[in-house]
Amino acid sequence: MAGTQISEFGEILLFIIGGIFFLMGGLITAWLIRPNRPNEEKLTTYECGDEPVGTAWGRFNIRFYIIAVIFVLFDVELVFLFPWATVFGQKVLIEQTHGMWGWFTIFEMFLFIGILALGLAYAWVKGDLDWEKPKAVVPSFESAIPQSAYKHINARTHSVKKGKSKETEN
Repeated sequence: MAGTQISEFGEILLFIIGGIFFLMGGLITAWLIRPNRPNEEKLTTYECGDEPVGTAWGRFNIRFYIIAVIFVLFDVELVFLFPWATVFGQKVLIEQTHGMWGWFTIFEMFLFIGILALGLAYAWVKGDLDWEKPKAVVPSFESAIPQSAYKHINARTHSVKKGKSKETEN
């Protein structure tokens, strides 16, 4: 009997070792055949297609964190509901307890979801889920140029002049 268990664990170990070799083989092969031509553009930090400007220590709205925590909370709720659903689905267990197990599991599930819903309602009433838009700050700078001049400049349309390119000159 002990030999059977060792061989089953041995199979799992073989799958793990095989997976590691398969992964390392792909990485090593890619490292060997890829071209290595570093340049200034490839060595810069990639930031969603934009040039990174400033420091990475920028401030962000703390509400992102609160929404993420609530999201994780409800993801964990689903993780706890899957085992409940599998136990509740066992017809033999419910028949052995004359239906009491079924009523107990339904009560336990509603209690669990009720506590989470109460927490969500508390966060909602407290205002943690409200996403307030920042108010526009109007600069208090007084310019000597009248506003009508700015409106005139902004209303103009600009056209690109057609000119000779370097390719057509040669």
